[in-house]
Amino acid sequence: MATRTLTPETVFDDAKDMQRQALERLDAGYLRDAAEKGWCATRRAAEALILARTGKRSPNTTSVSRELRALGRTDEAVYRLEDRYGATARFLHGECFYSGLCDPVENTERRIREVADFIAAAEDLAYPGRHDLR
Repeated sequence: MATRTLTPETVFDDAKDMQRQALERLDAGYLRDAAEKGWCATRRAAEALILARTGKRSPNTTSVSRELRALGRTDEAVYRLEDRYGATARFLHGECFYSGLCDPVENTERRIREVADFIAAAEDLAYPGRHDLR
């Protein structure tokens, strides 16, 4: 089996695939699994942003959090994204997936769907100016 080169683009692609899977699980009625996949997509998007900005891999959640904080010290937009990252970790990963506290369901579903916005924001921050050419 061929391995893909680890680039920000491949990690963003993985994040988008995880988000697609989260929405599929949500549509199938598996809220907790959808929440976990949404969290995984969020973490992968954060990893891709860090890789794009620093060239460094972040192998675990602690290092992702640490690197986001470091980037956020000098970039207000990353600082705001870091807050969203933490909220997603807390609600989707911790409360819904691990603890089963997914109520109100409408809020959890909204948070899962909003992961796509997180991915887009991380991608925009990874490649400043890319969308200015449209």
